[in-house]
Amino acid sequence: MVPLPSFLASTFFLIFPLIFSVVIFLILRPKRKSIETRKLPRSYPLLGTYLAASANKHRRNQWFTELLQNSPSSTFVIKHLLGPRQILTGNPAVVQHILKSNFPNFGKGDAFRVNVTDFLGDGIFAVDGQAWKFQRQVASHEFNAKSLRKFVETVVDAELHARLIPILAGAAAGDGGSGLLDFQDILQRFAFDNICKIAFGYDPAYLLPSLPESKLAVAFDAATKITGERSMSLIPLMWKIKKFFNVGSQRELAEAVAVVREFALTVIREKKKELAENSSLDSVDLLSRFLSSGHSDDKFVTDIVISFVLAGRDTTSAALTWFFWLVSTHPRVEREILSEIISSEKKSSAAEEGGTGGGGSVYEEVKEMVYTHAALCESMRLYPPVPSDSKHAANDDVLPNGTAVKKGERVTYHPYAMGRLEVIWGKDWPEYRPERWLKWDEAAKKWSFVARDPYSYPVFQAGPRICLGKEMAFLQMKRVVAGVVRRFRVVPAVDEGFNPVFLSYLTAKMKGGFPVKIHERSINC
Repeated sequence: MVPLPSFLASTFFLIFPLIFSVVIFLILRPKRKSIETRKLPRSYPLLGTYLAASANKHRRNQWFTELLQNSPSSTFVIKHLLGPRQILTGNPAVVQHILKSNFPNFGKGDAFRVNVTDFLGDGIFAVDGQAWKFQRQVASHEFNAKSLRKFVETVVDAELHARLIPILAGAAAGDGGSGLLDFQDILQRFAFDNICKIAFGYDPAYLLPSLPESKLAVAFDAATKITGERSMSLIPLMWKIKKFFNVGSQRELAEAVAVVREFALTVIREKKKELAENSSLDSVDLLSRFLSSGHSDDKFVTDIVISFVLAGRDTTSAALTWFFWLVSTHPRVEREILSEIISSEKKSSAAEEGGTGGGGSVYEEVKEMVYTHAALCESMRLYPPVPSDSKHAANDDVLPNGTAVKKGERVTYHPYAMGRLEVIWGKDWPEYRPERWLKWDEAAKKWSFVARDPYSYPVFQAGPRICLGKEMAFLQMKRVVAGVVRRFRVVPAVDEGFNPVFLSYLTAKMKGGFPVKIHERSINC
């Protein structure tokens, strides 16, 4: 027999959308628009822009892009159903205003915390004020030059040579199977092992040749996806009712979070025991740093580490997935990257043989990969790992473009849309062209990197909350690119004319994975 609360909840979820749709159709049927007004959606009394938002809910990023492309100020006001307005922007001046100039007025806000608190708790991505400042200050020690060098030369290199390269070599050789890999899955496994080592000092061994199932990784995926869906919900009341009755996706979220937190608590207790026996921080990780700072509350430390695992796992794997897709479809760029990798290897070997003291350093080698760095920036322009981010106004304000913001309203800047704005990148914005980030030095006969304004390219945020792990992410990605491209060609196993679909929750993914064939290069290429 079905419990009454579950029966009522199921009946409500079935009937409510139908009744709501009929009312909308009969009472507020949209009028025919003129050609001049078709590009931007109409706003209705009470409903606001709900009709257009609902029609585009399965292509949210593309729709937001169209709104900003067609708005004179690259800013558009979305009026939610019976709720507060949301200001959507791709205007660099507005982005600078909310991320830097008036930073104290634009925090994560209570509305955002309601969406993510079940998963992230009071971690760094969910809090403001002193809690945020403390977590950032302690974590910043993990991203100094010494730690970054150690990260690349031990953690990343070990995972690359002991796990990733052998799996790719096996796929290239056929290894008794089809040789087909979901490269997105492989990169997520690689990133998950790396970030768990950095965050917990724990190796989940997710990237073994057998590609094992991981209860923790599956739970992390589910929690990320459902939490992201909460943030994108057109009618938040719906998921809140599901949570109240503990049904559907919200029950799945609770179960996934329980798995993640149970694992985290186990590791924390083991780490406390380890630190009690040996207080040295020689093999430091984020967990050890926070425990050694005097904060031993299990929930507090768990919240912090979960946030960093989320940031380090899904962002770099997403960036690399889209990078390898773009490079595979742009042979000229692939040749340039391969040439740079070979040149860097030769310079490193020559320096080592010459006894200059700088040779043989993987850290220095990847830092010098300027063209590859530009190619990664360009791929993230088109496919940012975090396509949008929102801030909530603590007080009334007026944005630089003249848009009034009321207390409690959300201002969302959209890196995915910004990467597609002609006003920022020019008419050739659809092209994948790393050279837009480079300047040729005729005297030195080499490229030099030219960074863009972070408020025009806020892929790593900007201002006081700029991503702490930015340099670590680039070092990790460039090391992976160097290791993979030098030895293999990654060839998409898709039909001609195939275009992958960009999905996003808290972070971005390629819909359906990234199926590839791996081809080994000639050793003398």
